[in-house]
Amino acid sequence: MTVLRSIDELADAVRGIETSGRIVVGIAGSPGAGKSTIAAALVARLAGRAALLPMDGFHLPQATLIERGSRDRMGAPDTFDVDGFVATLAALRPAYGNSGETVLAPGFDRDIEEAVPGAIAISPEFPIVVTEGNYLLLRAGGWERVAPLLDASFFVSVDRDIRLARLTARHERFGKSPADAAAWAEGPDERNAVLVEASEHSATHSIALG
Repeated sequence: MTVLRSIDELADAVRGIETSGRIVVGIAGSPGAGKSTIAAALVARLAGRAALLPMDGFHLPQATLIERGSRDRMGAPDTFDVDGFVATLAALRPAYGNSGETVLAPGFDRDIEEAVPGAIAISPEFPIVVTEGNYLLLRAGGWERVAPLLDASFFVSVDRDIRLARLTARHERFGKSPADAAAWAEGPDERNAVLVEASEHSATHSIALG
């Protein structure tokens, strides 16, 4: 597996993908690995040629999670609308510029922890779509349909202690007490991380930015 150590190397790898249509690439990794930051930096480096599609917009509504009794596991694979995510990726696959259609996708409001329908619009002139999320390489629960829709996949590797520190700080920023933030990072987040890291071998590249 090729290891990339800078955003420039990542951008070069994406530019080097040969395809006759739109390129869809995925950045996967555990909670707190830095996927969102890396994906945003990649889109910026690709200078107007790429659109960003975070997986977070496909969180199921809070009301649905409460009804299913899974609110305390929010972020687990079954707490996302995997069918909606797969359908969106499939809609992005037509040759870029040929479909003439803009694909709408949900965003995510972290303050209220709810998806925002139609917040992201990916118009046909973008030849590259960068998606990022925990479960892009998972091989169960319907997620196995994602990897075949990607032209390349990049797994973000980072030290566990760094991940936990980032996650705890993030949870605190969004209202959890220090104790509750640490408990969530070391509980639900870490259980999800174990699942995610088991899928690392499926990636075409590894990202290790140090």
